[in-house]
Amino acid sequence: MFRRHKPSTPEHKRNPAVQGSALPVAQNDMRSFFSLSQLVLSAGHLRPPPILRHSKITYFEVEILDAQSKKQICVVDKIPPSSTLLDVKHKFHKVCPQWYPSRIGLRLERNGSYLKDSVNIKSLAASSIITLYFTDMGQQVSWTTVFLTEYTGPLLIYLLFYLRLSSIYDAKESARSIRHPIVHLACIFHCLHYLRHLLETLFVHKISEGHTPLKNMIKGCTFYWGFTSWIAYYINHPQYTPPSFGNRQVTFAALTFLVCEAGNHFINVALVHQNQSGNKASFPGPSINPFTWLFTLVSCPNYTYEIGSWVSFTLMTQTLPVGVFALLMAIQMALWARKKHQLYLKRGISSRWRKAAMIPFVL
Repeated sequence: MFRRHKPSTPEHKRNPAVQGSALPVAQNDMRSFFSLSQLVLSAGHLRPPPILRHSKITYFEVEILDAQSKKQICVVDKIPPSSTLLDVKHKFHKVCPQWYPSRIGLRLERNGSYLKDSVNIKSLAASSIITLYFTDMGQQVSWTTVFLTEYTGPLLIYLLFYLRLSSIYDAKESARSIRHPIVHLACIFHCLHYLRHLLETLFVHKISEGHTPLKNMIKGCTFYWGFTSWIAYYINHPQYTPPSFGNRQVTFAALTFLVCEAGNHFINVALVHQNQSGNKASFPGPSINPFTWLFTLVSCPNYTYEIGSWVSFTLMTQTLPVGVFALLMAIQMALWARKKHQLYLKRGISSRWRKAAMIPFVL
């Protein structure tokens, strides 16, 4: 007998699960393609991404007038808000080459104070046009040049008198006289004083990059060089006589001079370190260095030590020119110290309890 075989069934018919899952996937793909096509057709032309526009920068115009005649000299335009007054001076120099930046003095008012180079131009602007008044400051020199010139002169001038040149003193009288040891000691101490000033100018002090009129340097050199000539002429004269109290007076004055010179140096170093720290709300105070303990009594101990050096030099040499020079220096430094002391109090720095500016309990 023949057996009846069952007809072969396709795989998809034999597996209902496969059949049920394949058809929905195909339908979903068709619907997704149709939706994407409709979206592209309805979107139109593709647009590029929007460009970010930067904010418009406002430039300033600086009108520069002559301080005396009020006539317009020039107009410096296209000044960015971040510019300083020094940038304005450089552009002014390009327009008027006869005035270089250090010679240009600018003020907001005709009789006002001169503006600093570091002032931001935006802080001066009440509108887009800024009016400044110009004054020719004259020939200018840097502060470093001023100090080096003022201190180098006395050093060399004193040595010329110490050598007793025949053009200054009588040769026969100089040959007959015997120099007292105080003459040699005074030369050493005088040179030491100005060498300290020169070295501190070069390696300690952070001198401002500003300038000062040449006439001010001439005045300073005339003062220092003139007094040095007067002082050196008397001390190195063949007829010079030693101090009245002899070696005791010389020894005491010499020790005081050395102490004041050392104190002046350490105070200057302390002030420089304070300025480098950038903390203007505080003031240098006494440290383990005993030379800085004078900060507890005065606000400007560097001036105190400077006057102490010249007073002790006066006692050591016992000469009138040194005494006059010490008196004039004391008056000038008292004015400077008083001004700085008031500035410290105005800033609210913790020096209110200090009794004096330069001389303890007195001034």
